[in-house]
Amino acid sequence: MSEKNEEGKRAARDRLVQQREQEKARERRRRTLIVSAAVVGVLGLAAVIGVIAANSGGKGNKASGSGPAVAPSGATGKDSLIIQVGADDAPSTLTVWEDFRCPVCAQFENALRDTIHELENTGQIKVQYHLATLIDGNLGGTGSLDAANAAACAQDVGKFSAYHDVLYRSQPPETDDAFGKSSKLIELAGKVEGLDTPAFRGCVEDGTHNTWVQKSNTAFQNGGFTGTPTALLNGESIFPKKGNEPISVANLKKWVAEANKGKQPAKVTPSPSAS
Repeated sequence: MSEKNEEGKRAARDRLVQQREQEKARERRRRTLIVSAAVVGVLGLAAVIGVIAANSGGKGNKASGSGPAVAPSGATGKDSLIIQVGADDAPSTLTVWEDFRCPVCAQFENALRDTIHELENTGQIKVQYHLATLIDGNLGGTGSLDAANAAACAQDVGKFSAYHDVLYRSQPPETDDAFGKSSKLIELAGKVEGLDTPAFRGCVEDGTHNTWVQKSNTAFQNGGFTGTPTALLNGESIFPKKGNEPISVANLKKWVAEANKGKQPAKVTPSPSAS
């Protein structure tokens, strides 16, 4: 009889241990789902943390940045490294450091593009873009550099904003160096009315602004930033959050409204968009 009692006790203990393990497994799955939802809700926060500024300067002759730094038309700021969209007298400034090959930059742009253009076109902000080439340095290739050069070529004819948006809408996978091909960059220019011209093609194929792009990337490295995108509203970081508030369409509008309280918006002519 005692042996049967012992077997019964062991069986009961085994069932209890199994039940506890099942409960632990359910709790782990629940936490995983919660964390996954949080990451998706904050524009890929986990991804942006992983995009660290470890650029080695790229590979190959095109990425070496040899020759004079030819700034695109209308570039402004220190060393003419800023491409500005929006009115000079807009009361707030959104500063954005980006890499056209960076997937989190595409998430940022594709989620907030319409809001940013609305704020530009109503004179509430001007956006100052700085171009970087982190992914070339991390993964090899020249797509970051070549796309940035092409965007600078578009700036030469006043079509940076529209072409910038096309590049992010058409971004290849991070490991695919499709932007390293002039033919691809020229093909995408066909989506911006009037951009695909012999002058633009020559600028893209010759890498006219390559050294300027590399100089911009050096400024990024020396600026103490940790990854792309880096977004600052009047000098204060807002990506992936501002204080305890995550970036979102509603929050960006709110932050700009707070910054502009009591200030007059600029009078602007809306910039052309991609066709």
